[in-house]
Amino acid sequence: PDPGVIGELEVEIAMVRGESAVVVVTGEIDLRTADTLCARLVEARGEGPRRLVVDFAAVEFCDAAGLGALVGARNRIAVSGGEISLARVRPAQLRLLRITGLDRLFAVHPDVASALAEHDSSTTSR
Repeated sequence: PDPGVIGELEVEIAMVRGESAVVVVTGEIDLRTADTLCARLVEARGEGPRRLVVDFAAVEFCDAAGLGALVGARNRIAVSGGEISLARVRPAQLRLLRITGLDRLFAVHPDVASALAEHDSSTTSR
């Protein structure tokens, strides 16, 4: 069995490009799976890429526990100079991010390509 699959949540690195990794999350993020999400994101950062683009296109549901896990992962990753941005967030989840003010904590992109492009431009402008 794939260690990335717990309950109905899958978290896998789909692509690494330079200092960025695209992490595809599939399933539901709730109280049951939130700790898994946080742990897998921190683990992905530990494998090397400084920036994680979390692709939310296949996330069917994300509640407050899921948002808490994202913030927890972001805080742990930021300690080592890492960043998380979100791509392809569904409208209902985007609304939740805006209501909670988390859209100011995470860069939110319409697609993975624009998230990677922003990362590329911030890397070359140093």
